[in-house]
Amino acid sequence: MIPVMKPFLGEEEAQAAAEAVRSGWVAQGPRVARFEEEFARHVGAAHGVALSSCTTALHLALVALGIGPGDEVIVPSLSFIATANAARYVGATPVFADVEEFTGNVTVDTVDAVRTLRTRAVIAVHQGGVPFDTDALRRACGQWDVALVEDAACAAGSTAYGRPVGEGALLAAWSFHPRKVITTGEGGALTLDREDWAQRLRRLREHGMNVSAAARHASNQPVFEAYLETGYNYRMTDIQAAVGLVQLGKLNAMVARRRELATRYHALLSDVDGVTTLMDPPYGQSNFQSFWVLLDQRFGRGRDEVLAELAAAGVSARRGIMAAHLEPAYAQSRSLRLPVTERLTRDSLILPLYHTLAEQEQEHVVNSLRKSVGR
Repeated sequence: MIPVMKPFLGEEEAQAAAEAVRSGWVAQGPRVARFEEEFARHVGAAHGVALSSCTTALHLALVALGIGPGDEVIVPSLSFIATANAARYVGATPVFADVEEFTGNVTVDTVDAVRTLRTRAVIAVHQGGVPFDTDALRRACGQWDVALVEDAACAAGSTAYGRPVGEGALLAAWSFHPRKVITTGEGGALTLDREDWAQRLRRLREHGMNVSAAARHASNQPVFEAYLETGYNYRMTDIQAAVGLVQLGKLNAMVARRRELATRYHALLSDVDGVTTLMDPPYGQSNFQSFWVLLDQRFGRGRDEVLAELAAAGVSARRGIMAAHLEPAYAQSRSLRLPVTERLTRDSLILPLYHTLAEQEQEHVVNSLRKSVGR
């Protein structure tokens, strides 16, 4: 079976993790500090705060912004459900916006269509690594006096307007789950430019302590910490960070390889009627964390039927990105009309794409897709 994705891990990561274990420092420590510094530099931010997941990063971003009950947070429905859940974690109301078909991302117009006087924040997703129009949406949110949180879970290595996704963001949340381009197993981060917020976020990830565990252990004198506010246990471990540091050194090469494979998919699928392939937007470049295709009526087969036939041919594809407003957890939103979101989640599928995908495997994926409609 050709998997839909496979993390690019090797002996270097294994050795780095083993060295962390042998050091005796396996919880949050010096490797975490180094990883968050190097990751922030890579994405063009002044500060990085390593965390246990992108979900916890989104949660802490809203906590830092003071979002709470009575506030509305605009989110795309076309995203993993954690994007919407983050608003609920702080007692706010998630409000679903539609997306544009070309990128699968929210736009100024789709956000403005659902904006109200209660809107305090927008969480915009760089979906599947495809950057949203950062300049346009940042400018609009500034005019509206609404905070913009960038869900960059999938976007490490993507660019917008010639800059790394994350550069200039108020708050950007990242994931290092194994399905992402670089991984620490589980793990996430926030990047930002405000030092005072970074200091507070580091306290919040560690139960609200005014002195980190690492600083206490490094001291040769007794240290009595204080708990300044209600915090959380959202820490990354040094074992994870050790793996992440190796992965970060491979990021540029991994993105280049994924873009090479995506270009090849475009060529192989160019003459298949009814298939629209994922492309770069005019203002940026995707890291192609995922490669999705959209089927239309000319293809002649339903998405779910195609997925079953691909599986029978040894190709592990996946449905397209979920629509949160159609899930039972958001049953009260099922009556919403989000036509582009609903078409994308119904008619798109994700094809295998990973660093070690061989040309003959990629050809088998495309040939299997062709055979599903007799082409």
